[in-house]
Amino acid sequence: MHFIVGVMGPAKAKKKDLDNARTLGELIARRGWVVLTGGRDVGVMDAACEGAKRVGGSLTVGVLPTAKDKVSRHVDVPIITEMGSGRNNINVLTSQVVVACGLTGSGTVSEVALAVKAGKPVILVEASPADAAFFRKLGKRLVAVAASPEEAIVLIMKQVAGRHRQVRPAERHEYEDLSV
Repeated sequence: MHFIVGVMGPAKAKKKDLDNARTLGELIARRGWVVLTGGRDVGVMDAACEGAKRVGGSLTVGVLPTAKDKVSRHVDVPIITEMGSGRNNINVLTSQVVVACGLTGSGTVSEVALAVKAGKPVILVEASPADAAFFRKLGKRLVAVAASPEEAIVLIMKQVAGRHRQVRPAERHEYEDLSV
């Protein structure tokens, strides 16, 4: 089974969030992990997939809300849901960890909240103190804040290593292809 990192963020993203998403995509790809985004050709979704492909990287999956949305040219596997914002639940439940680059959009905020509700680890990259406090209160141990994409990868690796130690031998197959 492949390790899937969901990279979430707004369609109308700030430059720093786009830069962080692009770098994050590169770093995820270098580890051979799958990049999963909302799949559209804008914002953090496009930037993360672009970063993954820039390094000749990993598989990119885009879970799109409707068939009318333009798919990022950096997405290998577009999944058209015709579920509108309901597709956010698919993004979250398919990801082993969710990383948010920018919390300026309601879609991203809903994905982080859904991840917490589903018990998924969440990493907020360069979150404001107010956003960090809110989501840490909501998600407690599930929510971490990273000052950079590089730190986000370190946190993911610690999360994976912690889960790997807690997994019974019969369940190890899920994590065998992770290079931690």
